[in-house]
Amino acid sequence: MRASRLIALLLRLQHQGPTTAARLAEELEVSVRTIYRDVAGLQQAGVPIWTETGPGGGIRLLDGWQGRIDGLTADEASALMLSGAPAAAAELGLGSVVAAAQAKVMATLPPELRSRAGRVRERFLLDAPGWFHRDEPTTHLDVVADAVWSEARLDVRYGRQDREVRRRIDPLGLVLKGGAWYVVAAHRGQVRTYRLARVVSVRRLDETFVRPADFDLAGWWGASSTEFELSLLRERIELRVDAVGARLLPAHVGHAAAEPALAAAPPPDAHGWRTVELPVESLEVAAHQLTSLGEHVEVVAPPALRSEMARIGRAMAVRHGG
Repeated sequence: MRASRLIALLLRLQHQGPTTAARLAEELEVSVRTIYRDVAGLQQAGVPIWTETGPGGGIRLLDGWQGRIDGLTADEASALMLSGAPAAAAELGLGSVVAAAQAKVMATLPPELRSRAGRVRERFLLDAPGWFHRDEPTTHLDVVADAVWSEARLDVRYGRQDREVRRRIDPLGLVLKGGAWYVVAAHRGQVRTYRLARVVSVRRLDETFVRPADFDLAGWWGASSTEFELSLLRERIELRVDAVGARLLPAHVGHAAAEPALAAAPPPDAHGWRTVELPVESLEVAAHQLTSLGEHVEVVAPPALRSEMARIGRAMAVRHGG
């Protein structure tokens, strides 16, 4: 896209000095004529850039001139303008920081890029929570976030389903998932996840901790989420699905369970049906999940689940006048 190329051209000249149109064309994978058009566009935007002919000539910026968006691509500038993105930052106490960053970006971008960033803000909205979901309370988020930034140890009381427990934790990161905040923290050498809404009280200690240099929050969260999903699947069932059922199965029983099961299943038979061995949370849960697939699924085993699916089918037929 031209916006990204203009930023790349500008930063190339700013950090590496004058060069030729041919060299820029090679680096940016465009024609020399395109480079000259881009230079003209930057000149019209007020950037002090010009070309010189002859030996030692080329394309250069005014000596000492510095742009104020170092390292920021056009796509990154547009992302800062995404409507709804500052909401999570505001909960972390960074709302004013994001607002200031947006104002600075808009003030420093050339007119063409400024217009593009504005269009992104008008046309795209980030709404992270799912449908029919209410955001959870974030009473202790500011204290926890500050501890994450400053690597301060926390003393928390945490509500489990059956009791409250007290934990002294090293907060390594915060994750916003579907409108709920989670604290990823180390406790006695093990990294665990704590749902912020279940934190009853929190007290920042005077102690600090050393954050593991190799800890990758995104990588750990992804692996932990998959492990958690799989840990809930304690039963195994056998079923048959047609092409539609196979396509819908991951959305109804979860990708972590369905995708490996479908990959391990034999090819479809002559009628397009495949036999799948699937891990599920329980037979009761599986009955509700599989009912939504309608005529595209048949339970083979265990007999108890097959009988329950038949009972549900008969009840639905009677209720609907079948």
